[in-house]
Amino acid sequence: MKNRILTLLVVCIGVGVTYAEVPKKEKKALLDLYHNTNGAQWTIPWNLSTPVSQWHGVKVMDGHVVAIDLFRNNLSGTIPKSIGKLPFLSTLNLAFNRISGQIPEKITDLRQLKILKLEMNTLEGTLPKGMAKMTALVELSLFNNVLSGSIPVGLGALKELKMLNLSSNQFSGHIPKELGTLVKLETLGLFENKLEGRIPNAIGNLSNLKELVLANNQLGGEIPVEFGMLASLKVLQIQNNKFDSFKNLQQMDAQQFLVFDYDTQKTGIDYKATDFNRTRMADTLFEDVDDE
Repeated sequence: MKNRILTLLVVCIGVGVTYAEVPKKEKKALLDLYHNTNGAQWTIPWNLSTPVSQWHGVKVMDGHVVAIDLFRNNLSGTIPKSIGKLPFLSTLNLAFNRISGQIPEKITDLRQLKILKLEMNTLEGTLPKGMAKMTALVELSLFNNVLSGSIPVGLGALKELKMLNLSSNQFSGHIPKELGTLVKLETLGLFENKLEGRIPNAIGNLSNLKELVLANNQLGGEIPVEFGMLASLKVLQIQNNKFDSFKNLQQMDAQQFLVFDYDTQKTGIDYKATDFNRTRMADTLFEDVDDE
């Protein structure tokens, strides 16, 4: 009899652990996000009377919130500071909504975050100062907002980054040479900002880079000769800048490209054995097609 009672107790405890609600502070952070972004008007709102694990776009694992994916869900309003109280969060996708205001500094407390996608909103202000602490980030996509200020040199500390897209904002100043230390980077998008000065030679260190989009800025000087080391590059767009010289483009194999856009009328370069019919002109628009 005692053994049966003990067995039932163990089973009940096991069920309790399996279906336990997330910690109160994590649930409160989700509720803050819901209320701050006009949750009742979302395309798919949360049913707050159901367990958190059943809320649209929320993934719970081992009793903790590990992912929030509210892509194109009609969010409006601001991101609450309490978003930083989700310590197990690895994915935060709030892209293609109508979120405004600044990115809260507390977001940098998300030390396990690997994917941060806030593109296609109306976020403004500068990037959080503590972003250098988010060292688990693999993908940082903030394109098409109204973000301004300089690109933080601290982004060079995010050694796991494979994709960095800050295009179509109002960033100014120089491209930090520290970005040249992101050796795992495959995509670097800085299109359509107010960036000036020379492209850092250190960009040539990005041997895994496949897409480099710097068009529609005010960059000057000459194209770094180190571009010739970007053997993995398939997309290069540098048109509509203020470069003094394009001669170092001759160090590159133009036949490696799928997209190769530059101010051809200014170069005077005669590429040898280059079939430009293989390349295609492309508007620089990074869309979140994977989430549609």
